Amino acid sequence: MPVTQPLTTHSVSTTEPFLILDNITKIYPTAAGPNVVIKDISLTVQEGEFICIIGHSGCGKSVLLNTISGFAIPEHGQVRMRGQRITQPGPDRMVVFQNYSLMPWLTTYENVYLALDSVHPQKAASEKEAIVLEHLAMVGLADAAEKKPPQLSGGMRQRVAIARAFCLRPQILVLDEPFGALDAITKEEMQEELSQIVMDHRCTVLMVTHDIDECLFLADRLVMMTNGPAAGIGEIMEIPFPRPRDRTQIMEDPLYYQLRNSALEFLYDRFAHDELAS
Repeated sequence: MPVTQPLTTHSVSTTEPFLILDNITKIYPTAAGPNVVIKDISLTVQEGEFICIIGHSGCGKSVLLNTISGFAIPEHGQVRMRGQRITQPGPDRMVVFQNYSLMPWLTTYENVYLALDSVHPQKAASEKEAIVLEHLAMVGLADAAEKKPPQLSGGMRQRVAIARAFCLRPQILVLDEPFGALDAITKEEMQEELSQIVMDHRCTVLMVTHDIDECLFLADRLVMMTNGPAAGIGEIMEIPFPRPRDRTQIMEDPLYYQLRNSALEFLYDRFAHDELAS
């Protein structure tokens, strides 16, 4: 299977690819005994790639993201970025969650500023202000800087979360179903914005979603997980549509439906849940 070429280079030289998941196994203790959530997962990600991960509920998608983010340490195997083992969270790997994770008592501006100030306290206040305003403008929220999260729609809150993540210029952006709670129209708008932002900033993205159409529009590769427990990678699909992508254009391409049907066949025939297969 061909490997997507990296979009950018970095001054740090390494003989390894940008991100490596090397034979990852994650186990959680339970009253009934050890629960092997994911087992023997290996994946190589090139710099600048957009990877989507799909699979049925309980297959360990979020656990896999947590090992990349550094929130979970695998019992076996390791995750390495630029040859360095990941053992804890860091600002080079920013996470955007489905529930936004904003401070409701802070304004939009203050939510983004807080993250930037926490990571870069040495920067001048004027520089931090400029960075925050730049990133709020980037996601179309320049006029909402003084509003608090309860005053914002779901789509606007997600934009704040994305601005907060990008203002730190992370090397990896980790997205855990970021658009799952949005209505269909807002969801498509956010997909378009994310696609453009990622192209502009050449960020490496790993994203969990249940939406196959979202994967085909956004991703370079689609990683399909087998069912848990002890879930693994069942198949990896290359998505060859050139960027920038036009949604209408790619949906008129016969290849789009071949890829879509292949992903559906994986999920609902080869790895259907018992209740779906019965």
